[in-house]
Parts: sequence; C-alpha cells; structure tokens
Amino acid sequence: AHQLGTPISSLMAWVEYFKEDAKFENKALIGELDKDVKKLQVITERFSNIGSEPTLKEENIEEHITNIIDYLKPRISTKVNFSIHALTPNIMAMINAPLFEWVVENLCKNSVDAMGGTGKITIFILKGSEGRIFVDIADNGKGIPKNKIKQVFNPGFTTKKRGWGLGLTLAKRIIETYHQGKIFVKSSEENKGTTFRIVLHA
Repeated sequence: AHQLGTPISSLMAWVEYFKEDAKFENKALIGELDKDVKKLQVITERFSNIGSEPTLKEENIEEHITNIIDYLKPRISTKVNFSIHALTPNIMAMINAPLFEWVVENLCKNSVDAMGGTGKITIFILKGSEGRIFVDIADNGKGIPKNKIKQVFNPGFTTKKRGWGLGLTLAKRIIETYHQGKIFVKSSEENKGTTFRIVLHA
C-alpha cells in the first residue's frame, strides 16, 4: 500500500495538469480518469485496512451504494441494468467505507459474470429489527446449484475458468470479522438468479 502511494500521487498531479490544459477538449474522459485514480487510492486504503483494525463510521448506505454503482456502470457491460431501492430514506449503518465498497463491487461483478454480461441487478436496502440493516443484492443469472451453496464462501471455490476463488472468502471476512455482521446466500435458483444478503448494524 505504501509503495503504491508515490505513483498514485504522480497520476493525480497529471490529471490536474490535463484539466488545466486547453488542448484537452474531452473533459468527460478526464473526469473518468480522475475517478480511476481515486479508485486506486481507495484500493490502496483497503490493503492498509486489511492489515489493521479498520475504523467504522456511521454512513448513508444508499448514498454509498449509488456511488459504487455509478462507478461500475461505465466499466462493465452496457447490457446490465442496475436498480437500487431503499425502503426508507437515510438508512444509516456502521461501516468501513473502502472495505464495504469492495464487498458490494465484488458481489456485483460476480453477478455480471453469472448473467454472462446481460441481465438485471437489483439492490434492496431495508431496516430490520434490533438495529440491523439489510442489503440484498439480487441478479437474474445462472444461479448456484443447491449442493454448492454452502461452499461459496470457501477459499478456492469458483465457477470461473480464471481466478483464485478468494472474493467471497474475503467478503465474508470483511463483513463478519470487521463489521460484526453477516453475509449469506438468501436464495438461489438455477437459471433464475441469486440473492446475497449483507447484515450490518445501525
């Protein structure tokens, strides 16, 4: 994480230079470049947080998830439709933003893969009893076979041809160890889709 700091700082300076240069007419492109550099900063922060006890802050969950999806949309298939539904406004939860964002990104990217780049991802945010906050991430992808559901969080489990199968294992560690919450497969049906549920604390 420390080693990444220097080139990221340099990239930030170059982005600011491009913003000021009149030759660069495509400011939207520079805006996206700026988002990517900021994302590198967040990723670096995640590495730092994994190695230490991350701090939790009360955050607006709908706002955070909307920002994550806004970043993802231009970087994945245009045939994936996202929708976010908060059952009440201003639902707050205790999270470590960089780590929580990584979990949501990971689940969404898994959903995109499960749908073959075409389909719908629906995110529901709701308040439960006893100060719990639920975040459900549902897709209409290929689903998980019933005999595999219990294995999805195991290290090395993957349905992809490439990858280490550590995404969901890390997601579980981030939610359960660092956030004292829960993450599990709420429902899954082959060829119909899967819903993951994240449980946080208000």
